Amino acid sequence: MGNVHAPIPVIDLFAGPGGLGEGFNAYHYRRLRVFHVALAIEKDESAHGTLELRSFFRAFPEHQVPETYYRHLRGELTLQDLFTLHPCEARQAAAEAWRAELGRVSPQVVRRRIRHALDGASAWVLIGGPPCQAYSIAGRSRNRGVSGYTLEHDERRRLYQEYLRIVADLWPPIFVMENVKGLLSATIRDELLFERMCEDLRNPGRSVRRKRRYQYRILSLEEPAERTLFDGESVRSFVVRAEHHGIPQCRHRVILLGVREDLDEATGGVLRRCGPVPAGLVLDGLPPLRSGLSRASGRPSREADSPEDWLETLRREVNSRWVDGNQGIENRDSVRALIVSVIQRLRVPEADRGAEFVRAKVNVGYEPAWYLDDRIGGVCNHATRVHMDRDLHRYLFAACFAEVNGWSPRLKDFPPDLLPNHRNVPDALNGGFFNDRFRVQRGDEPATTITSHIHKDGHYYIHPDPAQCRSLTVREVARLQTFPDNYLFTGPRTKQYIQVGNAVPPLLAREIAEIVYGVFRRTGMTG
Repeated sequence: MGNVHAPIPVIDLFAGPGGLGEGFNAYHYRRLRVFHVALAIEKDESAHGTLELRSFFRAFPEHQVPETYYRHLRGELTLQDLFTLHPCEARQAAAEAWRAELGRVSPQVVRRRIRHALDGASAWVLIGGPPCQAYSIAGRSRNRGVSGYTLEHDERRRLYQEYLRIVADLWPPIFVMENVKGLLSATIRDELLFERMCEDLRNPGRSVRRKRRYQYRILSLEEPAERTLFDGESVRSFVVRAEHHGIPQCRHRVILLGVREDLDEATGGVLRRCGPVPAGLVLDGLPPLRSGLSRASGRPSREADSPEDWLETLRREVNSRWVDGNQGIENRDSVRALIVSVIQRLRVPEADRGAEFVRAKVNVGYEPAWYLDDRIGGVCNHATRVHMDRDLHRYLFAACFAEVNGWSPRLKDFPPDLLPNHRNVPDALNGGFFNDRFRVQRGDEPATTITSHIHKDGHYYIHPDPAQCRSLTVREVARLQTFPDNYLFTGPRTKQYIQVGNAVPPLLAREIAEIVYGVFRRTGMTG
């Protein structure tokens, strides 16, 4: 068994905001950090900004991050001034977080940059998830309506081949690849794409027409190696269900562990299982907020909404027809009583609509050592979006219904006056698509999957507290994704939502890192 001498370098492709790399960087063995992200590659400007800032944070020894970083989180110091005050760490962050588009940058440049980051290390890890929109079930449903579309010619599918090329060019001892569950059912010319990808990854040299040097064992993180097969239903063993592994979210993703076959005793491991983590444990410790109001729904145009507008929009509904509901509503009288009680007790939260930084005392009911950082002095990325009047009423009804009945209502459960004027509603009422168009994230169970779609609307991510009548903030979904509170997401708010929705939960990544390090220890490759 080897000793830890130096952290094992990690190369992160299609890194997004860095959730997978953060988990690897956070894993410790015998109180020592054993991985470090040597290079993270991301094309999106906002996600790259998040990566670079986090790289800067990690450039300092643990527990020695300067106060200037926290001043930046609080909006008291610009990023440029922060980097000017700490030039060495800023240069390190710029070298570690590379803004580049794989497939556009020449393979020679990519290889050279990775080799420079590895600095001769023989033990290293390649991680990443090629963009998945082409494989997702929702994405394939949308693409069916595009004239002439074929998955085979989708440029996003080709990005997987960039990942494969790097494996074949540089032969990492271990790689981790993450993608959407829809990958298992995607087909090209009646061939399952997942089976083809696994065959490619087992023999990467042959797949990209390189001189073959190594092959890989493709292992599951849910099933022991001797039970990992590729026929029939066993492919489902490659689906990691995050809610089984300490994540407050039902997130199902395909995650492959590749181990080079020349390594002695090259066996993997399985993720530890634990009971479900309710979403309320990570949401309840954040400051309550109200939603904003848009100028829609026939209200007089205003330069901005106000707390008074918000109160009026909800209080005037106390005697409306939809509050009385209809006979078909489950536990109608209890739901109505709760709605009336919430409206009568309604107050504007102290933090109003929140902001990019809210000064407040925050808490968390799960893994406080992971989430909390008292030096922040509040919470970042915690601002609400605007919603139409009628959506506020729908959110209020849905949250009260969920609290009374223990499940989020379907469209058929809504009072007729609250049904949206949308062409899909008749089909949805009969059990078709979008029948759960308004979904409450209940506090007593793991949240549903956080996706990048949250940047378009918040209907699928309604806060469980009826008195807030809103969708979740960036910080709230970041907590459901298990990002620490001192992890700042940069760029416009829509871009922040996309970053969080596309990320791998860092706490799950930390568990994967433990398995990867176990392989290195068993083979004597520990830096």
